[in-house]
Amino acid sequence: MPSAAFQPPQHGLTPTMRDVLDRMRRAGRPPLHTMSVDAAREAYRLGAEILDLPRVALARVEDLLVPARDGHLLPARLYAPSSARLPVLLYLHGGGFTIGSLDTHDSLCRQLALQGGAAVLSLDYRLAPEHRFPAAVDDAWDALQWVAREGGARLGLDDTRLAVGGDSAGGTLSAVCALMARDAALPLALQLLFYPGTAARQDSDSHRRFAEGVLLARPLIDWFFGHYIATEHREDWRFAPLLAPDHGGVAPAWIGLAECDPLVDEGVAYGDVLRAAGVPVQLELWRGVVHDFIKMGRAVPEARQAHAAAARALREAFSP
Repeated sequence: MPSAAFQPPQHGLTPTMRDVLDRMRRAGRPPLHTMSVDAAREAYRLGAEILDLPRVALARVEDLLVPARDGHLLPARLYAPSSARLPVLLYLHGGGFTIGSLDTHDSLCRQLALQGGAAVLSLDYRLAPEHRFPAAVDDAWDALQWVAREGGARLGLDDTRLAVGGDSAGGTLSAVCALMARDAALPLALQLLFYPGTAARQDSDSHRRFAEGVLLARPLIDWFFGHYIATEHREDWRFAPLLAPDHGGVAPAWIGLAECDPLVDEGVAYGDVLRAAGVPVQLELWRGVVHDFIKMGRAVPEARQAHAAAARALREAFSP
């Protein structure tokens, strides 16, 4: 959470969003980038409980393990609104590849399952700095292949209707997985991207405009990426999917963005690149809100709107 020195921008925010940021500032908690990694992970987990919607009950909520290529078993959690043979979304949480977990995104995944009428498999991929790039990419891709291969027999799901999605760093991983799925001839119905990071360098106009005073400020971005990736790997498209040599033939995309977010420009740019390659894209922008707003459903109405819009995109993508 931000420190007392944190000063939200006063122009462009909705009154509700400004009030949320003001309350965070008054709480006086130290910024995540000043903490140890373990302390930041715990602070992020505790913060998720404050603003997220209450966890809705579902017919199926099951913890399971997904095998990675090196034999490591990745924790995962399956959410489903019924016991029917449902299509499935592999969900990859945000947190700068460094923080975040099944628990921090539990409420969101429940909403997507309930409103989207689909199963959601949330993956606890390995985090930096213990596991640096491309470990998260490998884990995400291994899990997507596993769902496509085993989702029907092991989970009772319709593994012929499969999507991948995530927020922030998880949105990056989802975009990368969509490109890898195309290359492996693994059909996806949708890539669902909440404010994904897509660029190699954080030098866009939105990165300059929102370098401070928002939740994802420049020092925190630097802290995340310093833990996750070496400078010489920044041009790898598995970190920056804008740099993929070819975007044609990937799954249709739904992209949900926050206006007052350092990542908004690269989200728009990614939508433009996909459209130019002939990929169907639906891009929705919520005005006056900041990065991570989708996890503020108790306070920010735009979060609930975004949940509904993403769920609608899932239903449409999975419709026969």
